[in-house]
Amino acid sequence: MAGLEIISDQGYRIDGRRSSELRKVCARMGVFTQADGSAYIEQGNTKALATVYGPHEVRKGRGKIQHDRAVVNCQFSMATFSTGERKSRPKGDRRSQEMSMHLRQTFEAVIVTELFPRSQIDIYVQILQADGGNYCACVNAATLAVIDAGIPMKDYVCACTAGFIQDSPLLDISYVEESAGAPFLTVAMMPKSEQIVLLEMNSRLHADNMEKVLDLATQGCKDVFAVLDRHVRDHVSESHALMTAS
Repeated sequence: MAGLEIISDQGYRIDGRRSSELRKVCARMGVFTQADGSAYIEQGNTKALATVYGPHEVRKGRGKIQHDRAVVNCQFSMATFSTGERKSRPKGDRRSQEMSMHLRQTFEAVIVTELFPRSQIDIYVQILQADGGNYCACVNAATLAVIDAGIPMKDYVCACTAGFIQDSPLLDISYVEESAGAPFLTVAMMPKSEQIVLLEMNSRLHADNMEKVLDLATQGCKDVFAVLDRHVRDHVSESHALMTAS
């Protein structure tokens, strides 16, 4: 990727976006009737599918039971066709385990687990197509799936990336931009309270630029929230209309 111009002289990125512009977000809820909750999301060319089961009785090992709250179990995977590189990786590789851990930490912070003592909530997320921002797409899809399952949360949790490339902060980094080697942040936050539940940096970022990039990422989370909230409201309206019609 060396020598590739990420931002043109006119201020446009490779995919035609401005620096503070999100990729197009499309979503659907209730895509699997056999799951308690499910959702599919596209953020640009990154596509993620999330399913939720529970709350249900803890099935594996009584040692996992929490008597005052639910156990949140998250599993991340990538479809073998999502990227050419994936075919050479073993199932359950280190990166997948890290992603599963980050997802669990994120949703433990927002699900009201104390309402479901001695139970378990399973969240499965799969990347169907990878083009940057995989964790963010997973969080946003899982949020919709948890809402679809009717599991109470303190707030939405929305995620977005922001980087610093060619002396400019960029929102919602694509794979090409990630591969440019410049520093970027991944942020997951509860948009109403503005509480950050996960902040990860891929490399060092100068203090003079940190605040600008972080502000852009948090604003991106709020922009994602506006999109997700609209999808939830549309889904509820459609479901209500179907129930009324039947």
